[in-house]
Amino acid sequence: MQGWGTRLVWLLALTWLCLVLGVEGEDGEVVVEEEDEALSDELGEEDGVLVLHEHNFARALSEHGLLLVEFYAPWCGHCQRLAPDATAQGALASEFGITSYPTLKLFRDGNRTHPLAYTGRMDAEGIVRWMQRRAGPRATLLQDTDPAAAFISSQDLVVIGFFKDLQGQAAQAFYEVAGEVVDVPFGVAEAAELFQVYGLSADTVCLFKKFDEGRTDFPVDPAQGLDVAELTQLLRVHSLELVMEFTNETSAQIFGAKIPHHMLLFLNKSSPVQLALQDGFRAAAGAFRGKVLFVVVDVTGHGAHVLPFFAMTPADAPTLRLVKMENNRKYRMDQDTFSEAAIRTFVQAVLDGKVKPHLLSAEPPEGWDTRPVKVLVGKTFEQVAFDETKNVFVKFYAPWCSHCQAMAAAWEELGERYKDHENIIIAELDATANELENFTINGFPTLHYFPAGPGRKMVEYKSTRDVETFSKFLENGGTLPEEPPAVPQTPENSTSSEEPSSLGTAESRDEL
Repeated sequence: MQGWGTRLVWLLALTWLCLVLGVEGEDGEVVVEEEDEALSDELGEEDGVLVLHEHNFARALSEHGLLLVEFYAPWCGHCQRLAPDATAQGALASEFGITSYPTLKLFRDGNRTHPLAYTGRMDAEGIVRWMQRRAGPRATLLQDTDPAAAFISSQDLVVIGFFKDLQGQAAQAFYEVAGEVVDVPFGVAEAAELFQVYGLSADTVCLFKKFDEGRTDFPVDPAQGLDVAELTQLLRVHSLELVMEFTNETSAQIFGAKIPHHMLLFLNKSSPVQLALQDGFRAAAGAFRGKVLFVVVDVTGHGAHVLPFFAMTPADAPTLRLVKMENNRKYRMDQDTFSEAAIRTFVQAVLDGKVKPHLLSAEPPEGWDTRPVKVLVGKTFEQVAFDETKNVFVKFYAPWCSHCQAMAAAWEELGERYKDHENIIIAELDATANELENFTINGFPTLHYFPAGPGRKMVEYKSTRDVETFSKFLENGGTLPEEPPAVPQTPENSTSSEEPSSLGTAESRDEL
């Protein structure tokens, strides 16, 4: 375990490297800024944070044993919440394979080739906890009963690994888990007295908590040892209360646990009758721990802002929904009963694939099919997109998506160009208000072409998002014509053939 030592330097704030592959130009292109002046290897600071670039990066590594670096883009909203400024350093971004922002990497003991990717929460408290685990002991050594009892009572949730050999594989795997699960204190014990006091005879990881069952044991398999990923997930699951309430404080835990299904009870906590429904809900939860997370959502409290995602209002409470997290499919339970047996039966039926998802659909707006760009909703999508006599080009968008807004004028112009065409239809669908069976949208905007004819065929459009390229795609039957091969240029007449990455391409998306 790494202790606090003289070689460790943890600067006033975390030591970040602010850099960017490019900034957005007037025409939407991403361009790399040129440096205005030659930079030296001097280590400058802004508000207690080192500002690094390719000329002083090596010096920073040599002078600081532990260096947490942020790779940053000024146009990235998540980055702005961490740091207010940036320096353009394309070479370093390329060296470390930076493809998204913000990216944090930890460099230890000057090692430039194998930085550790940051895996913690992207807020100040989460970053501090993550760094403390890597700068100091990952687990507290407990040598007798009094310190162990004090450690267990010190927090609502603690983890203790009982190992007969602290140098063995199981203990080393435990330390690795402790480095990732930074929101919970970790302790280790090897004293025989402590094994006896806590009723253990073999290596075991114990989760002590001041709620639910109070203690959960995870015995170490003597043959298989301790699996880091498995133990990490078990601890995340069992660190949650059996039934969570959705609040500002618990939302990160709920979504961070990576439990594949969430069963939600929407209720009005000011109603005693609705509050009583929690009893059956809680009773059903235990059978699905680790597979389904049970969550209570107060429709008059913090949960009010998630209601639009379910096309609900507070008046719809009490009601139940199950969400499959991998694709946001929602399943609605009949409202006749909220009993334990009914909830268990419903959840198991969803897990067994016996229940169809409840798909949201807005109502078709007036004149939706007379406009140059047809406005589709869930209820009308099938009849339009899979009309065997039409070639249909559909934009799936989100109203808040900046890339969707940027291409809106081009899409309207495309609609005008083809509004009188006999077999080409230009359409759009708000994918935040409408859901489609067996059809998942992973980013905005997404463009799909549905060619005429049988077979329910679909082609995703992935090229430049402008009217002329759209038209070439449509006129060529849903593919772009092949361009003639480029003619090699002589060195004296050569110009750069590298096209800049543009926000007008399908690769630039606001992820869901």
